[in-house]
Amino acid sequence: MLPNRFANRSRQSAGESLNPACAPVIHIKERNFEMLKKDLILRNPLRLLGTESHEALPAGGFGAVLARAGVGKTALMVQLALNSLLRDQNVLHISLNDPVRKVSLWYEEVFRHIAAQYDDVQIRRLRESILTHRFIMTFQAGGFSVPVLQERLTEFAEQGIFIPRMVLIDGLPFDPSTHAMLLELKELAKSEDFHVWLSVRTHRRKNAAKQDLPAQFLPVADLFEAAIALMPEGNAIHIMALKGGTRDSNQPILLLDPASMLIKKA
Repeated sequence: MLPNRFANRSRQSAGESLNPACAPVIHIKERNFEMLKKDLILRNPLRLLGTESHEALPAGGFGAVLARAGVGKTALMVQLALNSLLRDQNVLHISLNDPVRKVSLWYEEVFRHIAAQYDDVQIRRLRESILTHRFIMTFQAGGFSVPVLQERLTEFAEQGIFIPRMVLIDGLPFDPSTHAMLLELKELAKSEDFHVWLSVRTHRRKNAAKQDLPAQFLPVADLFEAAIALMPEGNAIHIMALKGGTRDSNQPILLLDPASMLIKKA
């Protein structure tokens, strides 16, 4: 048996280590949740393409996702949106082709593939937390215009519903009239302090270098600070920065996985 003086010291030490008022409290669940968010932020496609800041575009700035039909423009735009959503920034997703439900399914599909390697409880919590920062809006063909968008944004702001910091426009046709519309949109984006990503449908190119801008995009390219292209090669879809960013030989080759539609390193 220990002498009393040692027994008392032993009990006192044990008591101190178990005393909730003295022991440090580690919120493991919160730490894991924040680690999950940071891990997903590090997958930001803009960062991997050589853009140092997550604020790759200034207010009024334009970015383009260029690809042929069915290659993965919407999937990549959803992942661009996720980067802002994970930073608790409001994202307005405008679709000119698909209903709200179909756009929502794109987000759910991306999360389903992400959840395969993370704790399902944390993924559900993350999904719920970012939904408050996302708003989906759809327009019928020919029903979208900058004045209509401005009217909607004004209504949202006056009612305290939603003020976006990033706007995605998926399905805008690029034709001779698009330049004037984009000029209007740029002014609106500057005045309302948001940046814009647009999908651009391209056509198969013959005898063109990979780094060349597609013909459909050239008339409006001067309005864009960044352009990312999806280029199918065999069974792979390569992701290339055609404008903006600072790609160098040390950066990894990026692919869009045709099965999961997630970005991965080659």
